[in-house]
Amino acid sequence: MDDSASPTAEPRIFAAPRTDVSQNQGKFRIHFDFPGRAVPDHDDHGYGPLATVVESFMDPGTLIRMHQHRNEEIISWVPDGVMRHDDRQGNELVTDAEHLMVMNAGSGFWHAEETLPDDPPLRMLQIFVRPHSLDLAPDIQHEPIPESAPNEWRYLFGPEDGEAPLWVRNEVQFYDCRLDAGATTTLPFEPGWDTYLYVFEGAVTVGDGDANLGHTESALVIGGEDVSVTATERSILVAFCIDPDAPVTRQGTIGR
Repeated sequence: MDDSASPTAEPRIFAAPRTDVSQNQGKFRIHFDFPGRAVPDHDDHGYGPLATVVESFMDPGTLIRMHQHRNEEIISWVPDGVMRHDDRQGNELVTDAEHLMVMNAGSGFWHAEETLPDDPPLRMLQIFVRPHSLDLAPDIQHEPIPESAPNEWRYLFGPEDGEAPLWVRNEVQFYDCRLDAGATTTLPFEPGWDTYLYVFEGAVTVGDGDANLGHTESALVIGGEDVSVTATERSILVAFCIDPDAPVTRQGTIGR
């Protein structure tokens, strides 16, 4: 793939509407957002190691029974509410706005997810990253994360041996930001990598009016640095810096 541009080049911004790929299982509903589909004629629904970003809804009193994942890194980002996890390793974990969970499925990891009847309705993102190799050792990470600061990006996961609180086994960095109405920030940037922006809530303008994104819309920014993002209303954003040329596997249970 040779879509990346030099840091001094003008960025190319490919905006994408809300996904129309969804599944409705009653009390559990999911929408699959595919970053590669933002780029015309791109031959992969994912973009490098970022396979898909899944917007997930769980009503109170929902149980997703024990099931297995293989060969994918699954990150659960919960900006509000709680997601309850248990697994065959004996972990009973609660992921919420103060914690992040990364399931490094590797050769195989069994888990279940649940909301209790008195829990609030849950809306979260589950992010699927393609690992660099097949059948790695399975692992799980569940850690407290730094408190977010208004209008600043918070670095939450990145490659192994990096500075993020949690890690995945490929070249992806993940950030979130709560941007006040009228405030401007700059997209996270890594030289030689590209950036994928997803609007979880609110509405923003990217660049010098190059793209206007609303609720659950997204944009892939290829090349360039100092790309501005301005909130036209209070917004919750996530961004991924991605090495588009990183070696990947495509045998994940869901992400592929």
